[in-house]
Amino acid sequence: MHKTSTACRKTMKELNRLETKVDKASFWAAALSLAATFVASATPIPLYGTYQRVDGVSYFELSLSSVVYFVGAVTALLIFGRLSNHLGRRPVSIMAVVLAAMASASFLHVHDAAPLLIGRLLQGLACGLASTALAAWIVDCAHTVPKWLAPAVISCGPMTGLTIGGVISGVLVEYGPIPRQLPFYLVLVLLAVCVALILRGKETMPSAPGAIGSLKPRMGLPAKAKKFFPVAAVTFVSTWALGGFFQAFGPAMANEQLHSSNAVAAALVFASIMAPSTVGASIAGKMKATTAQFYGMISFAVFVGGLLLALQWGILVMFLIASVLAGIAQGMVLTGSIQTMVSSLEPKERANVLSVIYATSYTGAAIPTLIAGRMSESYSLLQVACGYGVLALVGAVTVILARKYQQREFQQCELNG
Repeated sequence: MHKTSTACRKTMKELNRLETKVDKASFWAAALSLAATFVASATPIPLYGTYQRVDGVSYFELSLSSVVYFVGAVTALLIFGRLSNHLGRRPVSIMAVVLAAMASASFLHVHDAAPLLIGRLLQGLACGLASTALAAWIVDCAHTVPKWLAPAVISCGPMTGLTIGGVISGVLVEYGPIPRQLPFYLVLVLLAVCVALILRGKETMPSAPGAIGSLKPRMGLPAKAKKFFPVAAVTFVSTWALGGFFQAFGPAMANEQLHSSNAVAAALVFASIMAPSTVGASIAGKMKATTAQFYGMISFAVFVGGLLLALQWGILVMFLIASVLAGIAQGMVLTGSIQTMVSSLEPKERANVLSVIYATSYTGAAIPTLIAGRMSESYSLLQVACGYGVLALVGAVTVILARKYQQREFQQCELNG
């Protein structure tokens, strides 16, 4: 009898170990796929200068390409944001990756603005779906990794993907063969690998009825997340808006303000604000969520000021340093803000809350980018960039005014478990 009991315990222990291993593999499959979707979305950015010079694409059309990207993302978030609660995480994740592949195929044939706009719209849809289905899948499997890692991946995975995509594409555009096609061929291979990994992953949300009904946009938040949303929304808009500006005008900033027409320099300008966010997320993981949000937002505003001074003086090294520091601060504030909203949620609530978070972020990036595109026809890029400095300042003032309330409410949530 004792031997049978011991054997049963060993069997259960082994099964639990295997289940944990599968969950961890699913976590990393989802994390890689989330980053890869954003790798794809950054790949065309170093080619913007080529599209301008060779194909006659205007500044406004470039800014419009960012706007349709954000519109596609928000559309996916609002309409398809809860679909993975009904169809499952894996099928919707595959849809996101396939849309990213279709977008990459579109960029193989850019000779005017139309394929560029179509490709960016598809990329927006892909990133919107990924931001809910893949992000929710990551949270579902988060029990297998350190507590801070899932919010860090969700907040900084997109930034990391954008960085990798932009830099590798910049190198290939500047030094590789068939520069207008090779980056997209490599992305298509990466996305195919992601589909294979997703298919091998564990489904954490069984299919359920109501898929059609879930397509009706719903922006409601559970009470546990709603109390933190106003301050978080300001931080999302303040930080993502600058990312939108770098997407649309990174190559132009490198060329006009920093005096470099090299595609790698353009990619580094774009990457300098995106890549360091992972470092900031790691720092935020060692703090309370509200503390990371507070110090991250204030630091972001300070470093954006330094970034604007570097643009004024035309100093590339100073610009990159200020941009890297702003990126670290951005990772801190985004991870802290997301953690305040999702840390106490039930699994069924996560996809909808993540939809609201990303819809707010994308909208906050799209509207300033559209305004910046129009303003670029009458004002210099430096003057346009100053508007983003004002947004960062608004974010800093907001977290200062709301600090005591945020700390009190988050502490109460922690006590309630």
